Amino acid sequence: MSVEGELLAKAEAFALPHYLEAGRAYHNAAHVRTMLDALESRGVLTPALALAVWGHDLIYDARAGNNEERSASTFDGWLASQKASADLRKEIHALILATKHAAPPATRAEALLVDADLAILGASAADFAAYDAAIRQEYAHVPALLYRMGRKKVLRGFLNRERIYTTPEFAGLEAQARWNLTGAVGRL
Repeated sequence: MSVEGELLAKAEAFALPHYLEAGRAYHNAAHVRTMLDALESRGVLTPALALAVWGHDLIYDARAGNNEERSASTFDGWLASQKASADLRKEIHALILATKHAAPPATRAEALLVDADLAILGASAADFAAYDAAIRQEYAHVPALLYRMGRKKVLRGFLNRERIYTTPEFAGLEAQARWNLTGAVGRL
């Protein structure tokens, strides 16, 4: 096994218990594997992207607003313990923070990771509905009216973008994502 392959296997072993925590209806190991498959099936999965996928939702608390920062910090600490290079650690940290979806991706790798993270928006209507229900389950602590208001704001934020997907590899999901999002906003 290559050094990269060994690090990836260790990353999965380190991260998997986090993704198996109670309360993760969507942000779980299945989401990670779906992202990895989405990147691999498009021929763009690199070791750095795979590591970032494993680290991006490491910490997930639906009540917190700093999950990406905490995930990036926790995963960086783990990478340091594995003697990963400073350059790789810096790249992974930036990739994980890109999944906040607060600003346009700054690099192609960030764009690929963000698009893979958002691929569920362009999934089949049935898969999107299952995702939507899982998100509601993760936010079960939020009263219905507040949830609807907040969720509409998030979904409209994606709809208001000129393009949801910024890479050619994921551009084919755009029309279905807009259809899914429009329907979801209408049901809220």
